Amino acid sequence: MKTGLDRLLADADLRKPLEGRRVALLAHPASVTEDLTHSLDALAAAGLKLTAAFGPQHGLRGDKQDNMVESEDFTDPAHGIPVFSLYGEVRRPTGQSMGTFDTILVDLQDLGCRIYTFITTLLYVLEAAAEHKKAVWVLDRPNPAGRPIEGLTLRPGWESFVGAGPIPMRHGLTLGELGRWFVDHFGIDVDYRVIAMEGYAPDAAPGFGWPIERLWINPSPNAANLNMARAYAGTVMLEGTTLSEGRGTTRPLELFGAPDLDPRALLAEMRRIAPGWLEGCLIREVHFEPTFHKHAGKLCAGLHIHAEGPGYRHDAFRPWRLQALAFKALRRLAPDYGLWRDFPYEYEFDKLAIDVINGGPELRQWVDDAGAEAGDLDALSRADEAAWEDARRRHLLY
Repeated sequence: MKTGLDRLLADADLRKPLEGRRVALLAHPASVTEDLTHSLDALAAAGLKLTAAFGPQHGLRGDKQDNMVESEDFTDPAHGIPVFSLYGEVRRPTGQSMGTFDTILVDLQDLGCRIYTFITTLLYVLEAAAEHKKAVWVLDRPNPAGRPIEGLTLRPGWESFVGAGPIPMRHGLTLGELGRWFVDHFGIDVDYRVIAMEGYAPDAAPGFGWPIERLWINPSPNAANLNMARAYAGTVMLEGTTLSEGRGTTRPLELFGAPDLDPRALLAEMRRIAPGWLEGCLIREVHFEPTFHKHAGKLCAGLHIHAEGPGYRHDAFRPWRLQALAFKALRRLAPDYGLWRDFPYEYEFDKLAIDVINGGPELRQWVDDAGAEAGDLDALSRADEAAWEDARRRHLLY
């Protein structure tokens, strides 16, 4: 399998339209070739006229640990070009930065989840490029979560930096394909091109979206492995709760817990409410002590999701439902549990974080409604998932 970056570097004909043009690069630490050369260095070595670079959330160097920790602009010491932060003073490219290039290459490893902010950054770049008459090329990369679709569609009025548009939580597209959908859905008049991958089979075992011969490089500090990428469409909702999502441990966003949680009782209640939502993975009781973030320095008990190994079934694993089920089970066991975290989330100050994450209040309302059953949430989400299946079909490249 060859990524869009590897194909561009190997094929002079693909690079020909870039001759004589000023080129910018939007990248992060996972923007590497097959031999782990960073795309900034590899593209410069290939003779492209690089005049600027851009970094998304967590920075070009991936050094910022948490949400709402901003990166500053700087000058790249090796190439002497400006590096503009798209998660600092601005989140949309400014006119000044847009004047530094003719074509921007977007080489970002995504996780296949609506809330992962790189896709919103792509939308903002497309909109700015349309305004300033610039070209956008996505150097496509695998979606490690694969093709499955899951979750509620973002509702009108709930757009945010973690909600670029009416997309379900788990969208099942590569970044290049999602860019095609953005251009079509929002009617963006932009010179857009995808350098597609070669030999990418998103439904093939054992990677189911992630070619196992490719080394995993963290696209963000807490995206440490394929298991996290598979679980993320569910575990990211923990950021809107008082439960620890494992930040401050070595397995963030793969496990969850709290000092006052009874994991055995919780898992038993989950099995009682909706046993089918636990299929496709193995779940293990775990104890951990975060070194920072929520419950830092306190012994937490919880559950670890293992969407890997012989217990993993790609067609059955539904991380969004699984995590929603954990919230519902906890509410059943402890109706007064202070579950929802009330704090500014991705620059949204007047809405609950869990609602911003889900693109509306419906999941929270389902959890808090004592009379709501698993089938109620399933019916809502199935309708949205079927609609997205139709909407995305003509944008598939693989």
